[in-house]
Amino acid sequence: MKQAKMIDKNVRASRADGRDAEVGRRVRSRRLECRLSQTELADRIGVTFQQVQKYEKGVNRIGAGRLQRISEALEVPISFFFGGGAGGTNSVRETGAAGGNESVFGFLQTSGSVRIVKAFHRIKSRKARQLLVEMAEELATEAS
Repeated sequence: MKQAKMIDKNVRASRADGRDAEVGRRVRSRRLECRLSQTELADRIGVTFQQVQKYEKGVNRIGAGRLQRISEALEVPISFFFGGGAGGTNSVRETGAAGGNESVFGFLQTSGSVRIVKAFHRIKSRKARQLLVEMAEELATEAS
């Protein structure tokens, strides 16, 4: 009986959980920020695109060595994938994002940016989304 409980604990410990899903969301976000497809990231880290899908959805855990390869491919430190806590910050200086671009997690620190993202997500038309992105990029260029 005691051995069965130990095995059950070990099985539960190896399953992906909410922390793995958050790491996966951060992988996806940074991959998109780098304008890489799942296939391109997969090629860089030596897995299939299906495996990248599973990582991004939090279905599969990412091992330490694989996470190191992902961080190198996406040009961020491993701490980028962990919020708060030891070394897990989201500022430009801390993430080391390529070209000095701030991580999208840094952008989502205001209520206005969160409202925009939520509204954008509710737009069903792909064309309307694309037009909105182009308009926002144009407005941002004019403001610079």
